[in-house]
Amino acid sequence: MDGFDNTKTEDFKGVWVFCEQRGGVLMPTDFELISEGRKLADDLGCELCGLLPGDHVADLAAELGGYGADRVLVCESPLLKVYTTDAYTKIICDLVKERKPEIFLFGATNIGRDLGPRCAARLHTGLTADCTGLEADTKKYLEFLSQNSSLDTSPERYDMEAKNLKMTRPAFGGHLMATIICPRFRPQMSTVRPGVMKKAAFDEAKAKAVIVEKIEPSVSEADIRAKVLSVVKEAKALVDLIGAEVVVSVGYGINKDIQKGLSLAKKLADALGGVVGASRAAVDAGWIPAAHQVGQTGKTVRPRIYIALGISGAIQHRAGMKDSGCIIAVNKSEAAPIFEIADYGICGDLFEVMPYMIEAAKK
Repeated sequence: MDGFDNTKTEDFKGVWVFCEQRGGVLMPTDFELISEGRKLADDLGCELCGLLPGDHVADLAAELGGYGADRVLVCESPLLKVYTTDAYTKIICDLVKERKPEIFLFGATNIGRDLGPRCAARLHTGLTADCTGLEADTKKYLEFLSQNSSLDTSPERYDMEAKNLKMTRPAFGGHLMATIICPRFRPQMSTVRPGVMKKAAFDEAKAKAVIVEKIEPSVSEADIRAKVLSVVKEAKALVDLIGAEVVVSVGYGINKDIQKGLSLAKKLADALGGVVGASRAAVDAGWIPAAHQVGQTGKTVRPRIYIALGISGAIQHRAGMKDSGCIIAVNKSEAAPIFEIADYGICGDLFEVMPYMIEAAKK
């Protein structure tokens, strides 16, 4: 480890966020993680730093500052223009060994899920994957527990965890929520599911005040064992659940007439300028592709309007949409759990109710 001792936890300070860019464009997860990192840094009384690798990407740093970064480390090299595991892992691990951040966050994107574990293994530390909750402050964590679990929240039980990052993620297929800590090694690392953390409002003053530090990365062709020969982009009709203002989701309740149910949901979504989502039950049944799934094992969404059609409201689904601006639920069972969080509930047959909703939406 080149004299790097990650068991001296007192030597580590600061919150870092890996800022992913593709083709010179920052990913939405960057702003979510910077916003969440800002809260953690404030609770710990330390600096929030964004790490931005790429080629000719320094002009993107100010935008990261606008969402809360105190400092942005810009690593530029032609070898970093296209993502490769070897090059990115080397520059990240070199910087971690030199500057010793206490916490390091990655977005749970395709790149983040590849890069985070590789860095954690090389640094001999732990990594919690697909996190949906992060807390550095024990008091805030106990508040989180009291609202989301039936566990004993006596403060004395958690005194020893005061300095550890509490990383919460779904476990056992989303049936349980597990909180994981990394008490012996630093940095504490996690990948965070896109769409889970709330993006802060952009602050122009912070964007102008951010410290941009350019670093000459020590990376060569010899460090890159797997080389990208070409990048081929294939256009597909993808659903943008995370960025949608309106999501109309279908559940197992459309089983009476699946094609009609999907058709009505599409018409309602089109009338409202939204997209079609689904519960895990509908996806597992093969009625709709997995890209449409909302929930702990799907995507976490925060649309302005969320319409749940024939969805009972299992806790795993509710965790993925409970922060929506307005929730409208249609279900035959008046005891359906979805009504507990719905702003408006309609108890009735969705096949009878939806035509009226579509007509009203069109007007």
